[in-house]
Amino acid sequence: MPSILVVEDDDSIRMALEDDLTLEGYTVTGERDGLRALETARRGGFDLIVLDLMLPGLDGMEICRRLRADGDSTAILMLTARSQEVDKVLGLELGADDYVTKPFSPRELLARVRALLRRGRPVAERAPDHASFGGVDVDFKGYTVTKHGSPVDLTTREIELLRLLVTHPGEVLRRDAILSEVWGDGSDVFPRTIDSHVAHLRQKLEDDPANPRHILNVRGVGYKFVAEPP
Repeated sequence: MPSILVVEDDDSIRMALEDDLTLEGYTVTGERDGLRALETARRGGFDLIVLDLMLPGLDGMEICRRLRADGDSTAILMLTARSQEVDKVLGLELGADDYVTKPFSPRELLARVRALLRRGRPVAERAPDHASFGGVDVDFKGYTVTKHGSPVDLTTREIELLRLLVTHPGEVLRRDAILSEVWGDGSDVFPRTIDSHVAHLRQKLEDDPANPRHILNVRGVGYKFVAEPP
């Protein structure tokens, strides 16, 4: 499960970001002071840092500069209320990977977060070649599926949906994120289409589709994959 450090001195913005990212399934740590944030970041363990530009103690530019000087390659998404291009360019030159200008929509920020996390993951993690769970064996390269040794007929879209779920074990994937990843941005497919495809996957792969153990619904949010249920 990816871990994200959110550094923002505005309590309302920071808490809203923490809530949105937690609902996405990420592990989130929040800091509001620049010096404390730098100490926390240097302890490591984060996949992404969401970093405000204007902070008490130490500003975001300096935090970014020091982390990169340390050799820290953690992805950094910079938040700034400034609209001047020079600030954006300076942030990128100091080593930030992307930026979002305030005010921003939660959907835009989450899309940037997902893109940076995908970019930072090894290819083998992003696109596994094989998966096994509950008697099911999937060859994603060959697009073949068996259950207890017998072939299972999955559509290409169903296999891509399964691949996305398997790539994020234990993470809650929101419906809009699934639509973007499997059907593509700008698709006119409705979220209910995801529910239909998930139902088909359960019918074909779960031993008891009415009580699934691997492809689980998180009410009001989306779905998650569990390889070995407790």
